[in-house]
Amino acid sequence: MRHRTPYPLLLAGAALAPGACCEQEGGEAPPNIVFILADDLGWGDLGCYGQQLFSTPNIDGLAANGVRFTQCYSGTSVSAPSRSCLLTGMHSGHTPIRGNLELAPEGQFPLPEGIATIFSEMREAGYRTGAFGKWGLGFIGTSGEPSRQGIDEFYGFNCQKLAHSYYADHIWHNSVRIDLPDNTDSVPYGEGTYVPDLIHRKALEFLEGSVKEGRPFFLWYPTTIPHAELIAPRDSILQRFIGTFPETPYSGTDSGPGFRTGGYCSQEYPKATFAAMVTRLDVYVGEIIATLKALGVYDNTLIIFSSDNGPHLEGGADPDFFDSNGPWRGYKRDLYEGGIRVPMIVSWPGRADEGTETDFVCSFWDLMPTFRELAGVPDDASDGISLLPLLESREGQKEHEYLYFEFQEMGGRQAVRKGDWKALCLNVRSEAPVYELYNLADDPGETTDLSGERPDILSALKDIMKEAHIPNPDFPLLRGEFYSKSMT
Repeated sequence: MRHRTPYPLLLAGAALAPGACCEQEGGEAPPNIVFILADDLGWGDLGCYGQQLFSTPNIDGLAANGVRFTQCYSGTSVSAPSRSCLLTGMHSGHTPIRGNLELAPEGQFPLPEGIATIFSEMREAGYRTGAFGKWGLGFIGTSGEPSRQGIDEFYGFNCQKLAHSYYADHIWHNSVRIDLPDNTDSVPYGEGTYVPDLIHRKALEFLEGSVKEGRPFFLWYPTTIPHAELIAPRDSILQRFIGTFPETPYSGTDSGPGFRTGGYCSQEYPKATFAAMVTRLDVYVGEIIATLKALGVYDNTLIIFSSDNGPHLEGGADPDFFDSNGPWRGYKRDLYEGGIRVPMIVSWPGRADEGTETDFVCSFWDLMPTFRELAGVPDDASDGISLLPLLESREGQKEHEYLYFEFQEMGGRQAVRKGDWKALCLNVRSEAPVYELYNLADDPGETTDLSGERPDILSALKDIMKEAHIPNPDFPLLRGEFYSKSMT
């Protein structure tokens, strides 16, 4: 069923950021939850998953003190639908948001009113809920507004397209627009407020405020790092990497209609900047851990770290240079392993085994039932399975019969994993869809298509593709499906 073994850190000297640690009083208090979700961070972009060109000691420290998953899958291969899978506990053939659909005036297609999300369920269970970073699941005033999806406090980018800019001219605090006057054309781009720094400070304030209120908290931290564009403050972190790597400058959007509204800026040092951005995220993680310790709640906090999909190829990024997708084929927007297999680390002092890895096959839609079990809420509507038995090293861990993925763009794509077998369908809306079949146990890099040799296996997985996809008129996948842009 699963395999758990101690593993050595790949980088010497990996350690958590320092901070005072106080014991949690009471023993029976519900655990706090911190969920850090990186944006387009590849499997191989962390030291504990094999990165050799820069270090991530604080994230590696989480792995050293927790469980490192080697077969975790995101919801799908781009932001909005992957997050919808995570927050609703439904795979991409069932979840309400199936693609990155832009809507006026600012934002993406909204989550529907009344749908159960991790936030609504945890708030009902008595948790103070907060989201700090990128939302992308419904603009202010729609049913997808964070406050209408169970979030007590939201701070960050509502629109994921505008979140492309790290020096955006505004962000949102709940339903209030916050203008950033030093991120206007009067200040040279890159010399104003680096928005991830601002969001990070507000997230730390949320932790402090929650502890003062004496309430358990659920902090969702969907950072924009390291999504393109590639830019970071010219501080000591960036200076550490300039001149370290061979560089090909990137010419991007530095003025005009796309500037600060979705285009990626030019970058003289794209590789150094990428390394600096991931390093900065690692520093953020260290400061979150240090804050939890200083507040005396670290020992009663479940920390999860993951990424929403595989590495991107945009804005001057070079995932091949950094081996960002590790041993897997493909990138963001692919349903090959490199687009959907993501790092996931769970640290839970005293509950989850320290310094272990597991090859248990899991997915983003497993987090909803996991949190439901943690909060004592029955799970009768999700596509996932609770991971608590595995984390607590006890009997009763269920396994998936299969995992299903779909992707709206590039002619439509589907994928099914069942056991060691994985089938893909490319160009699903064409008159002649292309099917591929791989055995991941023998061919983890998906190099040898076995669809002609094992038509029996392919036929069974094609049947699952048909069964797992429920048509959604707002996100048509197959030929002939009705499409409407009506906004709820």
